[in-house]
Amino acid sequence: MNKSFFKLYQSAFLYLLVLGFFASCNSDSDPIPDGPMVARDILNDAYGTESKQVLDVFLPAGRSTETTPLLIYIHGGGWIEGSKEEFLQFREAIRISFPQYAFVAINYRLFDFNTNANRFPTQENDVIQAINYIKSKTTDWDVSDQLILAGASAGGHLALLHSYKHQPIGNIKAVIAFFPPTDLTSLYGINLVTQLGLNGLLGGTPQDRPSAYLESSPSNYVRTAVVPTIIFHGTSDTVVPIWQSDIFTEKLKDVSANYEYNRIENQGHGFTEQTYSQAFKDAADFLQKNLK
Repeated sequence: MNKSFFKLYQSAFLYLLVLGFFASCNSDSDPIPDGPMVARDILNDAYGTESKQVLDVFLPAGRSTETTPLLIYIHGGGWIEGSKEEFLQFREAIRISFPQYAFVAINYRLFDFNTNANRFPTQENDVIQAINYIKSKTTDWDVSDQLILAGASAGGHLALLHSYKHQPIGNIKAVIAFFPPTDLTSLYGINLVTQLGLNGLLGGTPQDRPSAYLESSPSNYVRTAVVPTIIFHGTSDTVVPIWQSDIFTEKLKDVSANYEYNRIENQGHGFTEQTYSQAFKDAADFLQKNLK
C-alpha cells in the first residue's frame, strides 16, 4: 500500500469517526444515556408453552420501577372465546385515565365444547401462571411490582377470583370488574345456554359438582381483608344479570370491604364508548384514593 493511498484511507476513517461522534450526540437519532425510557410494545410474549399462553405488554414513556404501576387486563368471552386483543378497543380510553400506568393484556386457554379440553380451573391456573411471569419481568420492563387486575365478563370473574382467592400471588393491590359472574351456582339456572356452558366448563351441574362451583366463584372468597374493588354492571344485562353484582356487593358490605359499586342504567352486557370512558375515569379515581 503506497503512502498517499494510506493517508487518504486514514483521513476518510477519521472523518467517519468524527461524523459518527456528532451523529451520536444528536438527540433525534439516539436516546440520551440514562435518560427517560421510551414507549415500548411487546406483543405475543409467551408466559407458558401452550399457544394460548401469551400476553401483550404496553410500556409508557418515562416509566420507572418507582412510579409506574401495572394494570393487567383479562378478556371476556364466556371462558370459550375471546382474546387479549379485546384490550385494544379500550387502550386509548384507559391510557387517558391511567397516564402513569403500564398495561398487560393476557390470553388464556379456552374451554373446547367439542373435546372438553381446558375445563375449569385451566383458566384460573393460566391467570396464576401469567401473573407469576409478569412479576418476574417487572424489573426488566422498568415498571413497579404494584399489580392491579381488571377484566370484563368472564375476564371480570377471573380478575375477582384471583384477587380474592389467590391475592398473595402477585400481591394484587386492587381489582376492577365489569359485569362479572360472581356466583356460578346461582348463575347456572338463568337460561338453557348458560346451563349448557357451565355444565361443560365445570363438568356437571351444581348438584353433581358443588365443590367445583364453589371453588370457581369469587363470592365464596369474600373475607374481611379483600383488596379494594370497583365493579360496573349494566341494569339491562341479560347475559350476566345485574343481581350477580348486587348479591356480591352485599357480601362486601357485610364485611365492611373497601369497594365501590356502579350500577349503569340502561346498559347491557357491554357498554357504550362514552360509558366505558367514564367508567375508566371513575376506576382511576377510586384507585388513586385507595392505593397506598
